Amino acid sequence: MADVSHNPEANSQPMKALEMRLEELRRGIDDVDARLIDLLNARARIVVEIGQLKRQMGSQQFYSPDREQAVLRNVARLNTGPLHERTIIAVYRELMSGSFALEKPLKIVYLGPDGSFSHVAARRHFGSSVEYVPVRDIAGVFDWIERENGDYGVVPIENTTGGGITDTLKSFLTTTITVCAELALPVHHHLLSTGPIGQVRRIYSKPQVFDQCRTWLSHNMPEAELIEMPSTTAAAQRAAKEPGSAAIASELAAEIYGLQTVFAAIEDSSQNVTRFLIIGREGPRPTGNDKTSMLFSVEHKHGALVDVLEVLSRRNINLTKIESHPSPFKKWEYYFFVDIEGHQTDGTVQAALQELRQHCSRLEILGSYPRAVSHEAAAT
Repeated sequence: MADVSHNPEANSQPMKALEMRLEELRRGIDDVDARLIDLLNARARIVVEIGQLKRQMGSQQFYSPDREQAVLRNVARLNTGPLHERTIIAVYRELMSGSFALEKPLKIVYLGPDGSFSHVAARRHFGSSVEYVPVRDIAGVFDWIERENGDYGVVPIENTTGGGITDTLKSFLTTTITVCAELALPVHHHLLSTGPIGQVRRIYSKPQVFDQCRTWLSHNMPEAELIEMPSTTAAAQRAAKEPGSAAIASELAAEIYGLQTVFAAIEDSSQNVTRFLIIGREGPRPTGNDKTSMLFSVEHKHGALVDVLEVLSRRNINLTKIESHPSPFKKWEYYFFVDIEGHQTDGTVQAALQELRQHCSRLEILGSYPRAVSHEAAAT
């Protein structure tokens, strides 16, 4: 038998075959890409026509959370792999973001500054093709939307480790804003710096973030000085200017302020999730998988709160959240914020709301909206 181990020509033949196959597969990708571009633009032309019809009908609602959820559920159902479902969802969120720009450019207001977790949530929900406006506080988000200076706002409502967000609850008491959608965002804290970890002597972040990363910091950075800042964004801005410094902030902050992720996801709990609400001036239609948020107060009498909860229990309406908040109008009076399953137009929910008004001194529906889909809560 001939010895081919030292024959370059013989060894090169399998390699050439592999290279030819590689080029063939790459041409296949190029062909698929060409078809995808044609199909995406065909979809976009339909979007433009829909926008024109909405204007003729006098509609100002170009973002429809109910339709959005229907589209996302449908593409998730159609997906047979190998791409993961959350990859498909991310692609379609960006596609819908571009569609907003074609129908009507949206202005999204959020609790800033740039790189905050509210900014991350807004980008996750609305994509990169809309206009983003950071404001100084949560009350400002409500004010911008109520004055019609923005189309939609993004505000945190509760966190799995920190509980309810007081400023958001308080703002609902004094405005007529409607909840349009919700988003569950896993909160990941990253150690960001301009240099290697061995050079880090100071770490900047919010006090709450230091608390959420305490175990990791004590095990990995016991000698580093922890310096409190008013926000994770301010921490990132500071670390970007100071050699030997790092910040604990979001991945988006790293992108915006030119930092590198030295260590990712250093939070002590993997269950740290913040729930955000999308607020606007007009609510969506029912989807069959909805929540209704409301606030109410009761008279100071024995069993008043029990009477309210009994109405929901008797009608088999699931209560998913209840939280009390002191009234800004009257001493020792409290309001209760409640989320229930179902849409306010559902027959059972309608009947329950009518009965609840008999037991409440104040009852306001904050909005009915699609429940956050499970893949969003699990996405990283």
